[in-house]
Amino acid sequence: MQIPNIHEAESQLVQLIEQVLQGEDIVIGQAGKPVARLVPYEGDPRPRKGGQWRGRVQIADDFDVLPEA
Repeated sequence: MQIPNIHEAESQLVQLIEQVLQGEDIVIGQAGKPVARLVPYEGDPRPRKGGQWRGRVQIADDFDVLPEA
């Protein structure tokens, strides 16, 4: 596990991302202390499902009506 400083991480971002894609965790430091970690993104594989608010939210009949003034 590497610990580059923020300046090194800025200049080597593409290489660091390549290392992350190969399974390596990258820790970025500032003033000798770890402050951030680059890890592979793991999205939610489930498809989004809508309708959770159905029946809970009511929109007024005049919602789209603009006032005259």
